[in-house]
Amino acid sequence: MKTFKTITTSALLAVLVSGCGGTANIISTPVENIDNTPLKVSELTEAEKHNWGHLDLIKDTIPGMSVDKAYTELIKKKKGKKVIVAVIDSGIDIDHEDLNAIIWTNKGEIPNNGKDDDKNGYVDDVHGWNFLGEGYDEQLEMVRIIASGDTSSPDYARAKAEYDKEYEKWVGRKTQYDQIFQQVKNADETLAKHFGKKDYTEKEVNAIKTEDQALGQAVQIAKYMYSNDLESLADAKKEIEDALESINDRLNYNLNKTFNGRVNGDDPDNMSTKYYGDGNVKPVKKSESHGTHVAGIIAAVRNNGKGANGVANNVEIMSIRAVPNGDEYDKDVALAIRYAVDNGASIINGSFGKSYSPHSDWVRDAITYASEKDVVFVHAAGNDSKDVDTEPNFPDDNINGQEISNTYIRVGALAPKYGSNMVAGFSNYGKKNVDVFAPGASVYSTTPENEYDTKGGTSMAAPAVAGIAALIRSYYPKLTAAQVKQIIMDSGLAVNRKVIVGGDSEDVRPFADLSKSSKKVNAYNALIMAAKMSK
Repeated sequence: MKTFKTITTSALLAVLVSGCGGTANIISTPVENIDNTPLKVSELTEAEKHNWGHLDLIKDTIPGMSVDKAYTELIKKKKGKKVIVAVIDSGIDIDHEDLNAIIWTNKGEIPNNGKDDDKNGYVDDVHGWNFLGEGYDEQLEMVRIIASGDTSSPDYARAKAEYDKEYEKWVGRKTQYDQIFQQVKNADETLAKHFGKKDYTEKEVNAIKTEDQALGQAVQIAKYMYSNDLESLADAKKEIEDALESINDRLNYNLNKTFNGRVNGDDPDNMSTKYYGDGNVKPVKKSESHGTHVAGIIAAVRNNGKGANGVANNVEIMSIRAVPNGDEYDKDVALAIRYAVDNGASIINGSFGKSYSPHSDWVRDAITYASEKDVVFVHAAGNDSKDVDTEPNFPDDNINGQEISNTYIRVGALAPKYGSNMVAGFSNYGKKNVDVFAPGASVYSTTPENEYDTKGGTSMAAPAVAGIAALIRSYYPKLTAAQVKQIIMDSGLAVNRKVIVGGDSEDVRPFADLSKSSKKVNAYNALIMAAKMSK
């Protein structure tokens, strides 16, 4: 659903709000590394937290992809070929300090002259294309199905049942968060009044001795907050406000049956019109950070002294804005894939997905088109903790189990720990329909306006794999897209152990049963296999 946006909450909120989950946090309990030695979060340096997906399981005892090892030992002195990676997402801050040097530029287009200079149908598509126009907020697909009133639709009954359950859940969640915000706000005001200042300290709070019930309750809330790594009640309020913003978006836009977010003037059910939108590929809002984060995982400039390192060098990122805050339209996705292929991308990253797809045939045709044109399509498996062999997640590459592409890769997410908890609790899985697993929890990358942040989701795992695909295509350009996929699947590290699935400690299964390859991706091995195959 959507760009797999999740609500991030502090440990305080996680306890106060029973059942209100967020993104997985970096190691919070002792786990086992490759040698069965307890590995705790305190043992990870800040640099390791920011770069864990690039580290090596044997050398660093962290289940990364051995990216740094690949650069040091395999490609340090090699010169690769430029590879265009298209990112179909919410838009990218193409001016970001860690991305602006690697943004794709359409050399056939003269910027801002209002003409289609290269005659591809898109006017001023200098760095990609924006199919959303000024759009940002959108409904979920199941809401559109209900709002259409077409009860004969094969998805109507299922969508209606799911909608009623989701709406009730999010209304309840809003009530809970409103109550918590008021409690924290009252506690902050009580303590500020007691001290006669707003910037009171933890030491001062701990020194309070009182029989006043309101003040005592405020002290308890503050102490609990301090014990969970928040420095002030102001920080707690900010986290709750951020969570409420996401909850309100869910209710006001995603689950609102009367909301219409389609502002680009195009009919999403009519494929005869194709050249809508504009050339502005940047996010509409700063909070629309998903695409910028994904782009940084793939190719943020390496070792430039700035915030993050991408997996691949020699990359040009093509920004295609087609994923709103809500579910993407099938038409936009299908045309975005075709735009990427027709304008030179050899790899496409799709960190989005949904459970309903009225025009799934349009998207599958586009995926087939990409496969026929020798393009790798990498797709996030989704964050619903479900088996996508039995419950649908779109876009997919099969019809009744029969695959229509041999260049489509679906990716599940790993957490920064080796052991029974190595599969991120939110990640989807599937022996038939998920191909590989890659680092996806607690991933540090670029966000708009020269900032950086840690996010979690299979949205973060897919670009890790897209980055490896880019490395292979850069240094071994004669290999086909199908060969690149096979290398990524065959060269991964097999994990011969049982893991917790869906964050449920009672659901323990062999890791090998969660994906087709039974492996976690490994850049070092992939490049070795690519070198052999290219000969």
